[in-house]
Amino acid sequence: MRKILVIGSGKSASNLITYLVKKSEQENLHITIGDLSIEHAQTLIKGNPNATAIKLDIFNEDDRKSAVQNADIVISMLPARFHVEVAKDCVTYGKHMVTASYISPEMKALDTEAKAKGLVFMNEIGLDPGLDHMSAMQVIDRIHDKGGKMLLFESFCGGLVAPESDTNLWNYKFTWNPRNVVLAGQGGAATFIQEGQYKYIPYNRLFRRTEFLEVEGYGKFEAYANRDSLSYRSVYGLDNIPTLYRGTIRRVGYSKAWNSFITLGMTDDSYTIENSENMSYRDFVNSFLPYSPTDSVELKFRHSLKIDQDDVIWDKFLELDLFNATKKVGLVNATPAQILQKILLDSWTLQEDDKDMIVMYHKFGYELDGEKHQIDSKMVILGDNQTFTAMSKTVGLPVAIATLQILNGKITTPGVQLPITKEVYNPILKELEDYGVIFNETEEPYLGYNPDRL
Repeated sequence: MRKILVIGSGKSASNLITYLVKKSEQENLHITIGDLSIEHAQTLIKGNPNATAIKLDIFNEDDRKSAVQNADIVISMLPARFHVEVAKDCVTYGKHMVTASYISPEMKALDTEAKAKGLVFMNEIGLDPGLDHMSAMQVIDRIHDKGGKMLLFESFCGGLVAPESDTNLWNYKFTWNPRNVVLAGQGGAATFIQEGQYKYIPYNRLFRRTEFLEVEGYGKFEAYANRDSLSYRSVYGLDNIPTLYRGTIRRVGYSKAWNSFITLGMTDDSYTIENSENMSYRDFVNSFLPYSPTDSVELKFRHSLKIDQDDVIWDKFLELDLFNATKKVGLVNATPAQILQKILLDSWTLQEDDKDMIVMYHKFGYELDGEKHQIDSKMVILGDNQTFTAMSKTVGLPVAIATLQILNGKITTPGVQLPITKEVYNPILKELEDYGVIFNETEEPYLGYNPDRL
């Protein structure tokens, strides 16, 4: 029996574990799920004899090494910063490894050793990164194979709430790590290129420079720029492309409201708030506003942000209960970002029967035989409930399918890598169609940009 070790059974692992358990009889698998808390894993296993949940602390070196040693392939669903220790164990004991996270410098440093041992270390094979790579490269390679020259690549992705569960004025609920949402866009200016002109958006302007998208059947969306657009030029073989832009999708109106938190400083994670555990939500908001002997916190908030009382954006903030004087923060030595996250969790947590939604949208502009063309590729998928989310499906299924492809000798190229080759993306994208993960392509007129107006 072939042994798969899955480390971590959090929100993104539900579809992954269910897929492997269902395949276990056919593929002669035993799946071990290691986590500090095994209760969730046990509910996903559902008593299947081909799966076992174990308590695993990755900081316990002996237990971690023992678990890795007993596996044929290891899937790490841990936070990205913890992958490398598992990866080092995989090198030591000669085990393949799969993660959904970006390749870190520490992971990349293991490439030579992995190749020397013939080990496949597949990374960036979740949703974003992952599905974005595979679906983009499939079209880009097809264009290049026809002799086309790429002129434009724009890619957008967002984890959102499904229309039937869209019950708040922000048109948003947490479908992924809330901390990443609160800190989105920090750490440097967003950089991209349009018609050969480099563009930069600093954090304080990021959510006021948005693109607009239309998806048939789902309406209008907005997108703000990702920080890392230009790093994908060489990865995708697009070093000379004039236009490359990557962005994150939200419903229209979200970004303008979110920018208010940035303006006040509520997304800052660099310092702690005094006596944060005893603060009310109202106290927290007031700590970012000027003193006034007469004006209320609400009035100061609106004046600081130039929000009229009848502005729809004001209702968004009221809905969050920001000005509640009785609700306590309850976090010791918390940063503003941590407190804001706590407040948002009250309103933006998926309920048991809530459904989420993933939207991915690619635009490919290219020239072929002297004519310019454009392909738009769109994917929308809805989750089933709070556990089996669209996010867990689009993150977990590519990881699971890649794992079996490696185990079955279908993916053999060794080394630390991401899924940008036909060997990897063709079979995975094909199987994902069976689970409703389908990209619909349309031919569109190529509009590009006006270089004189950039």
